[in-house]
Amino acid sequence: MAFALCGEILGERAGIVNIGIEGQMLAGAAAGFGVAVSTGNPWLGLLAGAAAGMTLSLVHGVLCLVCRANQIVSGIAVLAIGAGCSSYFGSPYVGRQVSGFAPLSVPGMPAAVAGVLRSVSPTMVIGIIVPLAFGAALYTTRWGLRWRAVGESPSAARVLGINPTHYRWAAILLGGLLSGIGGAALSVDYAKGWSEGMTAGRGLVALGLVVMTRWNPLFTTPVAMIFGAAESLSLSAQSWGINVSPYLLSLFPYMAPLIVLALHARFSRRRGQMPASLADILTIGT
Repeated sequence: MAFALCGEILGERAGIVNIGIEGQMLAGAAAGFGVAVSTGNPWLGLLAGAAAGMTLSLVHGVLCLVCRANQIVSGIAVLAIGAGCSSYFGSPYVGRQVSGFAPLSVPGMPAAVAGVLRSVSPTMVIGIIVPLAFGAALYTTRWGLRWRAVGESPSAARVLGINPTHYRWAAILLGGLLSGIGGAALSVDYAKGWSEGMTAGRGLVALGLVVMTRWNPLFTTPVAMIFGAAESLSLSAQSWGINVSPYLLSLFPYMAPLIVLALHARFSRRRGQMPASLADILTIGT
């Protein structure tokens, strides 16, 4: 979730909306798991997932930046392509398992700390570092200033000698790469298996949670943890034997972010400002 959310934030900061995150995650999950099974190396699976997500994002880039297609319609196409291709190419891997990543271990650490590290995988650490790195770069570097300028006003950026198309291509490809990594982490590390549609709407949830982050990558991890905590609580509630339909419990991870988002919109005094060019896209649909 954190990878996909960070990728979408960076894309929208450059004035690009991609509702096809779910398809890119599915492509990354299928490709990553297939490579991990074939090679026995989860790191290669993670790289394969990144490549698959980035490759699928090329479709969005060509449609939006070359053909000048509607970004929303293009995103739907990406989602459909990712879902279809992952189902087709992932079908031979249904029911198979991988060992995933070894838990972190540091020689000489106290037993209590070592016990905590056993529950932490490398993808969790990367998922925390990546948003922090991009958040720092976005707000403290010249590159980040130009990136945000493109999202606010492409015409003003051109006057300053900045080519918005280059930054938007970078945003689309980077978003695809991060979404692919997120999907691969889900299949190779979290579930350690593949099943059709295994992302279960996580990409679409990430699209909505962008508002809660105020388009700031630094808030990616705490916001993504809301979904993770809700999902963990839902699974725990089923094991506790609570007399509630498991179908209703499975809705909780998706309802919790919506409730928090509604409360944030209602009571938050500090409201993040949507990039101006993005607001124009969502208003007029171009």
